[in-house]
Amino acid sequence: MTLCDNLRQDVITAIDTSLTGDLLYQRLRPDITPYLTATSNIPLKHLKAWERLIRHSLESSLYEANALSARFKHHQVGSLRWLDIVNNNGFRREKALMLLDKPAPNRFLLSLLMRRLNDWVPQVRKAAGEALLRVAAVSDPEIVVDALFVTLPNWNVWGRLTDLEKQIFIQVIQITAVTQALKNRLISAAQGPVALIFSHPARAGVFDHCLLEFAQQSRQPSLRAKAYRAIFEAQLVACEGTTWQWVDKSQGKRKRVPVFSVRNLTQCVLLSQHLDTAAHDRSPQVRRLAGEILIKEIEHIGDNAFALARLLAADKSPSVAERGRFALAELV
Repeated sequence: MTLCDNLRQDVITAIDTSLTGDLLYQRLRPDITPYLTATSNIPLKHLKAWERLIRHSLESSLYEANALSARFKHHQVGSLRWLDIVNNNGFRREKALMLLDKPAPNRFLLSLLMRRLNDWVPQVRKAAGEALLRVAAVSDPEIVVDALFVTLPNWNVWGRLTDLEKQIFIQVIQITAVTQALKNRLISAAQGPVALIFSHPARAGVFDHCLLEFAQQSRQPSLRAKAYRAIFEAQLVACEGTTWQWVDKSQGKRKRVPVFSVRNLTQCVLLSQHLDTAAHDRSPQVRRLAGEILIKEIEHIGDNAFALARLLAADKSPSVAERGRFALAELV
């Protein structure tokens, strides 16, 4: 995977510049301002590759490129804070995380901080969770949402992410300003896995009070359909990860299967009214869902069922029309 050459060189140069400080009593006192400035231009893509580059550049700059620093390789070096959160040394990562308490300088570094919740060292994960709560509480909510958009899709992919780390993410999302910013971003986003991102805070009840807004105002059909389904079925279904299932024990064959969680909702909705809105949605994905719910709840919809069935039966989408015709046949 290749990174932008110009940005790559800017980051390497910034790290070298940040570490060219005076050595006083054999202790490096760097200024990482150039590094903070350089990382503000990095897009939130290929984070693993960027992290690897920064880690390697830090190691090279500290112990190889700077001959003066190399002479004191084994002496104490002050914490580099945001630069040290990707250090090869787990003790330095933990120490750097324990010192973070100011707003995040930019969305890239906040994303790297969130990635430490999947660190291979348990003590670093613990320090990262505590640091994230402190930093997110005082950071620009838009920056926090930017970082959440690239880290939440990894919820079920990061193998070291336990329920404790997942709860840290939920606590960050529950910060009032972050909740509102995330809600606005999910509704207005024209691309990205918004339905997947929505499911994680939704499973904790963060968006229970505004499901109808997601259903009617979201730009992406997948999110409108997910919100409508939660409303119609009065429950939220979310993927919690995967587990192994045997295919053939005698041959040692198995496969990964998803594990789902279900949370019931207590709110009451006017099924017929909202089903009519869904049936007129501009996306066939949502109209198809309306047809599915119409068939399932046809006995509880009342007089409007026939009109909805006729509307869906005449739909230009074959899959929607098929459901409408099935509903008409049930009503005749």
